Amino acid sequence: MIHKPSAEEATKLKWCRSSYSSSGDGNDCVEVASTPSTVHVRDSKDQPGPHLGFTPTTWKAFVTYTSER
Repeated sequence: MIHKPSAEEATKLKWCRSSYSSSGDGNDCVEVASTPSTVHVRDSKDQPGPHLGFTPTTWKAFVTYTSER
């Protein structure tokens, strides 16, 4: 699901960046914020822009899948 958050909604989320995201300029990564019902993912270079939303179960399956690769 793609979601365009309101300014108020986006500022209430606590966004985290992976410790593995360490390119030369520090902005080439995604950021993640969790709520009880949704895991939000956004491009660190376009913070006010749209972000993706996943259920916690779907996000866990994705992380598990990618960590096995």
